[in-house]
Amino acid sequence: AMEDVSAKFVSQKISRTRWRPLPAAALQPPDLFATGSWDNEDNRISIWSAGDLGNAGLNGEYHGEPHLLCDIQHNGDVMDMQFLDQERIVVASSTGTVTIFRHHQNNQTLSVNHRWEKAHYHVDQDTSCGGAACTGVVCNNPEIVTVGEDGRINLFRADQKDAVRTIDNADSSTLHAVTFLRTTEILTVNSIGQLKIWDFRQQRNEPSQIFSLAGDRVPLHCVDRHPNQQHIVATGGQDGMLSIWDIRQGTMPVSLLNAHEAEMWEVHFHPSDPDHLFTCSEDGSLWHWDTSTNVSEKPSFLRQGGRSTAYLSHSTINQSVVSAWLSNDPTKDRMEITNLIPNQTLSVNSLDVLGPCLVYGTDAEAIYVNRQLFA
Repeated sequence: AMEDVSAKFVSQKISRTRWRPLPAAALQPPDLFATGSWDNEDNRISIWSAGDLGNAGLNGEYHGEPHLLCDIQHNGDVMDMQFLDQERIVVASSTGTVTIFRHHQNNQTLSVNHRWEKAHYHVDQDTSCGGAACTGVVCNNPEIVTVGEDGRINLFRADQKDAVRTIDNADSSTLHAVTFLRTTEILTVNSIGQLKIWDFRQQRNEPSQIFSLAGDRVPLHCVDRHPNQQHIVATGGQDGMLSIWDIRQGTMPVSLLNAHEAEMWEVHFHPSDPDHLFTCSEDGSLWHWDTSTNVSEKPSFLRQGGRSTAYLSHSTINQSVVSAWLSNDPTKDRMEITNLIPNQTLSVNSLDVLGPCLVYGTDAEAIYVNRQLFA
């Protein structure tokens, strides 16, 4: 229910929210998260503690709001952000620069660890105004891949000054987002509705596969890969639709699901429970898509309170996890969709899920933490 959510008003528009990854053996829920801002005179990277679980009440409900541990100024809008490891965060700027910030936990400060000036640029790297926005970044420590408005793909290593590999004219349109498919392959999405696979083992600067939305070439803004079924990919675009792709077959999406009323900004499979997927949008909504097969049996937190839940009853119960996403119309088989924030009006720009916790940020200059997603 909504009372599980704590809000913090931060006097800047939040473009990205990311949980700090947990150590492999960690049992505790995530605590630290980072935010980046945009469209402010002075944009910032900030590290927050999600709040003190010691404040939990008798019934284990959570009190306390996120509190700021440290922050640092950032040139340009924060376009994307990913943790490289426990201490370092890679940030993509609208100026075209890519920066690694280090979080010093002993004295709670942030510093610049490394910077690639104008990793993305329109004319040439030397013109003063030539920077092109770096729109997306993805990390697989020590490797970092960036994409940009200039249609360029860079492969960096955290310990090396120069790019390991650059594909200069990877795309003639803007690349909006990137994710790893496996250690040597990445997926990009662009502004003409295409999803492309790039294999860094190949010397040629051509995608190994191209997929595209039929017809309208709607710009795609976000992409995520299913954590266990690496051939299942979700994308979201300007029309708010959720597309599910099976990259083993065909060149078009397996299913197109009506979702938001406006641009979908981010899509994330839950990293450890990928029956659950989350999307957020310019229209002020954040949707939880649940394809777990026991929807009807479990006492669902989704149906409490005045939430707008589209509950779809199902006749076929023995659907496997995989086919839930890959059936031609997943909604016919088993899916429950809930808008977790029914009354928000301004854009929800970013979300991140880890364990039982959700963090999201909005143009209403607020960050929100839900510590009991599956309570």
